[in-house]
Amino acid sequence: MPNITFDGPKIEDIGKKRELIKTVTDAAVKAYGLPQQAMVIVIKENSPENVGIGGELLIDRPKTGK
Repeated sequence: MPNITFDGPKIEDIGKKRELIKTVTDAAVKAYGLPQQAMVIVIKENSPENVGIGGELLIDRPKTGK
């Protein structure tokens, strides 16, 4: 059973989470040739105060445009 994990910032919109899970599941089904029920997808959400890059917390880094 394939396990796929997303590790990143919080996704506030539950609809976007549903879309992400559906899209990734469909791609994994195509790649593995296994049924949807075999796919396990976990979204691990990390707040900026719990992630550091280059020796500093994300909350302390300058904001960049999206």
